[in-house]
Amino acid sequence: ELDYDDRRSRTISCVYPAGSGGEGLDRALERICTEATAAVTQGVEIIILSDREAGPDKLPVPSLLFVGTVHHHLIRTGVRTKVGMVVETGEPREVMHYCLLLGYGASAINPYIALDTLADMAGHGDLHGHDAEEAAANYIKALGKGILKTMSKMGISTLASYRGAQIFEAIGLKKDFVDRYREGYEFVMGSRFSGSIEPGAMPPLHRFIGNPVLSFLG
Repeated sequence: ELDYDDRRSRTISCVYPAGSGGEGLDRALERICTEATAAVTQGVEIIILSDREAGPDKLPVPSLLFVGTVHHHLIRTGVRTKVGMVVETGEPREVMHYCLLLGYGASAINPYIALDTLADMAGHGDLHGHDAEEAAANYIKALGKGILKTMSKMGISTLASYRGAQIFEAIGLKKDFVDRYREGYEFVMGSRFSGSIEPGAMPPLHRFIGNPVLSFLG
């Protein structure tokens, strides 16, 4: 939970049971949207969408999927401007990952696996003498510059204008899936649906949860 300027926050778990398939993924998205609406109704000002509970028995909902779904759900219910949306996910690593999450509506991002990885590397002396704090600061600074560069290529000068702008095209997804979870996209072509993306919903790092080599990830 966040305790910032007396603003109320609530964490919403973005995982679903392993083996439940596309139906389990759909149910999880419906639950997440319901919990987000309830939180805003109860006066919560910051919702934290988190996949930290992912493990051998729980798969993480793809972060782009739950961010875009919740963002548009809150717009449709008329409460999006009343709440900030923090994304706590182990998926993003590269600049474009962050650009996409922001473009889908994220207000802030906590890439906990990336930061924990840097801390572990620093602890093992793999970062040329930089400690964990320096490594995290350098990583965040590099991300900021990369995001600004991406925005400038689009002719966008402020993050507020970029957030939720969805300057993307949908390729390889079924139109009804795009209409349901990605409202406002320019549809190009596609034939896939939510059930067909479910097997790939578990990011590579999450496949190794419980592996002693990655035990530092918690």
